[in-house]
Amino acid sequence: MAGTRRHGAGRGRPTLEEVAARAGVGRGTVSRVINGSPRVSDRTRTAVEQAVAELGYVPNRVARALAANRADAVALVIPEPETRLFAEPYFSDIIRGVGAELADTDLQLLLTLIRTPKERQRFAEYLSAHRVDGVLLVSVHADDPLPDLLERLEMPAVLSGRRSAHESVPYVDSDNTGGAQSAVEHLIGRGRTTVATITGPLDMYVAQCRLDGYRAAVRAAGREPEPELVASADFTEEGGRRAMRQLLEQRPRLDAVFAASDVMAAGARQVLRESGRRVPEDVAMVGFEDSAVARHMDPPLTSVRQATEEMGRAMVRVLLEEIEGPSERPAKRPQVVLPTQLVRRESS
Repeated sequence: MAGTRRHGAGRGRPTLEEVAARAGVGRGTVSRVINGSPRVSDRTRTAVEQAVAELGYVPNRVARALAANRADAVALVIPEPETRLFAEPYFSDIIRGVGAELADTDLQLLLTLIRTPKERQRFAEYLSAHRVDGVLLVSVHADDPLPDLLERLEMPAVLSGRRSAHESVPYVDSDNTGGAQSAVEHLIGRGRTTVATITGPLDMYVAQCRLDGYRAAVRAAGREPEPELVASADFTEEGGRRAMRQLLEQRPRLDAVFAASDVMAAGARQVLRESGRRVPEDVAMVGFEDSAVARHMDPPLTSVRQATEEMGRAMVRVLLEEIEGPSERPAKRPQVVLPTQLVRRESS
């Protein structure tokens, strides 16, 4: 006696397209239901689940990825040389946060360094082949073409930081202006009268914001920012050394320095020691990030704490929403700005 056959029996596994047709929805909607996305109405979810039951559709990880045109992988892209990657705690903290947030997912993390135009072109070809489902982009410079490329490819992406105040790509950032302002207000509040700053590369919005915070604090104290008290660097230890030498040449009587990163503060501290300046007696110092570098300096460095590891976690959460969300992009893209906190130590 012949029994009732389910649709598709005898000709292979039912496909995602057949489920979509039976439920009267698109293939992407079926994929979102199967993957547990909250961005599906109860009515649609019920229709898809009923179609799955009627057809006997049994999803698996590989089939889901293929049917939904998914790679089950995301790329963490750092357009910097490996010397910075391994020398600066910021990058390791970001990677730690990203890895922790991805641990409970099926997504593979691909770490990619981009140092040359050739490597950028190769990565663009990799993206065009849809070998990843999304991109986390760290350390963004104003002229970096990667964010615009990601938008043209309609590739889900999240930036660590932003290129400008009008960033169009989703991002996770810290309150860089407020954190820098609190650092300089602290130095002025300790009676320092000639406060200098060492900035990051000014083609990066993060460095511009920290410089803006410095200037705001100086003006709030009734002073006018002096160009001779500003030296730009590149977030590296050697950059901090060069900038500190420049500042001492221009204003040898300075009595405080706000460095826009702990690593640059460490370089500046070496130059102050070589020149016979005591910290904090002669020159008070504050850094930014509150990394292990700050805690291990002599004396321990006052620093603006930013939740770098949490930034990595938040980037993943935003990216997963972008990947699972509807294809129609909302006018307001996700923007997350995490608070900062000044941690006082012996250097100030």
